[in-house]
Amino acid sequence: MTVRIVDRRFDSKNKSSVNRSRFIRRFKGQIRKAVAEAINRRGVRDLDNGEKIGIPGKDIAEPQFVHGSGGVREIVNPGNDRFSSGDLVERPQGGAGGQGSGRASQEGESLDDFVFTLTRDEFLDIFFDELALPNLVKRQLAHIEQYKRVRAGYTQSGVPTNINLGRTMRGAAGRRIAIGGPYSGQLRTLEAELKALLENPKPKDQPEIERIRREIAKLRAKIEALPFIDPFDLRYNARIRVPQPTTQAVMFCLLDVSGSMDEGRKNIAKRFFMLLYLFLTRNYERIEVVFIRHHTVASEVDEDDFFTSRESGGTVVSSALVLMHEIISARYPSSLWNIYGAQASDGDNWNDDSPRCRELLEESLLPLCQFFAYIEITEEAPQNLWEEYEKLQAIHAGHFAMQRIGSVTDIYPVFRELFKRRA
Repeated sequence: MTVRIVDRRFDSKNKSSVNRSRFIRRFKGQIRKAVAEAINRRGVRDLDNGEKIGIPGKDIAEPQFVHGSGGVREIVNPGNDRFSSGDLVERPQGGAGGQGSGRASQEGESLDDFVFTLTRDEFLDIFFDELALPNLVKRQLAHIEQYKRVRAGYTQSGVPTNINLGRTMRGAAGRRIAIGGPYSGQLRTLEAELKALLENPKPKDQPEIERIRREIAKLRAKIEALPFIDPFDLRYNARIRVPQPTTQAVMFCLLDVSGSMDEGRKNIAKRFFMLLYLFLTRNYERIEVVFIRHHTVASEVDEDDFFTSRESGGTVVSSALVLMHEIISARYPSSLWNIYGAQASDGDNWNDDSPRCRELLEESLLPLCQFFAYIEITEEAPQNLWEEYEKLQAIHAGHFAMQRIGSVTDIYPVFRELFKRRA
């Protein structure tokens, strides 16, 4: 008989990871739909978390194979004194044999949903399922005052939580061997002499035998008196603070809130900014977000005002670009920060302001930015701002890109096109 033992002591936490991955692949359509709904409920900074997903119970039912009775059989059920073969049976009233008292659902079924939680990595994998994120070259490592504690050998002083048991026990064993070594050598010599005397005992050797036994008892007492662990043996893990270079980035979100930007277009812009924010958080250790709203006047706001404020007016796009340059000069020097910009607008702008926007980007912002993306949210023909930005795209294709979005379904393809890998 073959006995197979599976040791799961080190696999108890994630022993069902294979089944979980298979389950996610099987119900990917329902999960992707739930993730899309979760995006609408979240803020930009809250997107990088897990999510509880519910799948209807009818969708997770699995087919089963059972053994049939086989052949042609006639069965008489006990207690049947009303019906004969071929009789019609009336439908029970109220469902469940007339005993149901629950409230029926609109779909005619009432199975509970199967709910499970997606981890952060699983949520992001599904979110970026069809996106090819680029490996943009970081401008440089910012040498800022941040430190990391690293292991630096051992020390004889410290707190009990930092005791290194292995190193302590090795030191204690070495100490006992070093101190007890001479005693052990003398003990072996005396035991050999005692053995020789006991093999041929003589009356005159009795005093010598007693002396040797006393010496052996003293030596064993000295060896046993050696402490198992002495304070001298204690060793603690030593940690020192080492300066670490870190990468950091700032993301500027520029949103047109003029009267022509309705709620649908703002929602499209929110999803695009979410994608860009998640992309940056996967590439940088530290990320900051600056929100700039503009109509005729630009202002820096928080996330809630950025997406929910009802303030509107005309359109002067250059006001947002000027404010972005002022904030960079005041708080984010390009020598220490990787700067990214994303501008969302419907393209409606004053004719005289569009050439100024192109000049501001070309002369002031693009030399400071790692990448700048412009999306025009409209289904109409391109307007003057798009035409001016097209002149920049031909010259600064390495770190400037622009795309048009007509509906929500265009967000993912546009984002993939903006941030595709380039030679």
